[in-house]
Amino acid sequence: MSPKLEIQIAVAKVNKYATSESGDTVEVVERPRGGMSIVMADGQRSGRSAKAISNIVVRKAIALLAEGVRDGAVARATHDYLHAQRGGKVSAELNIVSVDLVTHTLVISRNSRCPVLLHVGDQITRLDQESNAVGIHRNTKPIINEFNLEVGMTVVAFTDGVWSAGSYMGQTIDLEKIMWRTAGEPAATASTLSDAILQAAVDLDNGRPRDDVTVLVVKIAAQVPDAQYADNIRRLAMRIPI
Repeated sequence: MSPKLEIQIAVAKVNKYATSESGDTVEVVERPRGGMSIVMADGQRSGRSAKAISNIVVRKAIALLAEGVRDGAVARATHDYLHAQRGGKVSAELNIVSVDLVTHTLVISRNSRCPVLLHVGDQITRLDQESNAVGIHRNTKPIINEFNLEVGMTVVAFTDGVWSAGSYMGQTIDLEKIMWRTAGEPAATASTLSDAILQAAVDLDNGRPRDDVTVLVVKIAAQVPDAQYADNIRRLAMRIPI
């Protein structure tokens, strides 16, 4: 008998050093016919101006997803909206990761220079086909990848604060190494991996991130019955310093 599955979603993020507000925005929405979608946007530049841009993008995408619009159409409409609102003068990098329980697939929509990493079985794949940020070029389209759901499937998406971590010292982050190491931990969750990647990025910048850093991890895991709760309980936990 196939094991019961659960969706694990984890986000870890930190502001650019000495900046009061992050230009990255992440939101989660339940899909109307079953499943979850996570939208992550990185606004142009940093600080409040970048936050305003990423908020526009994420709010539009979330509203459309909640209405049942398909992911690719959401990305296109979000691009058109930002282009119209700001006259094609500002951009945002946009990732949408969805677990669609109608098709039983994982859908990844990219408008970002940063790749998305997919771990299935004994293979980690970089989804790095060239794509453009939303908001600038009129005919911008997302890169869409869709995969059947599998136990252990893990997706890692991130903003360029991760991708560029350590670059001023000629170093690069080894995401695959972190993913393999974490996968070897029996109790590892999506949060375990997102925290490990965030910490590695911050360490490469000597504790002073040179850009906003956001890591999103989505994992399809076998459900482990909790002695205290029924198996169909949904849980959401957040920790936000204030």
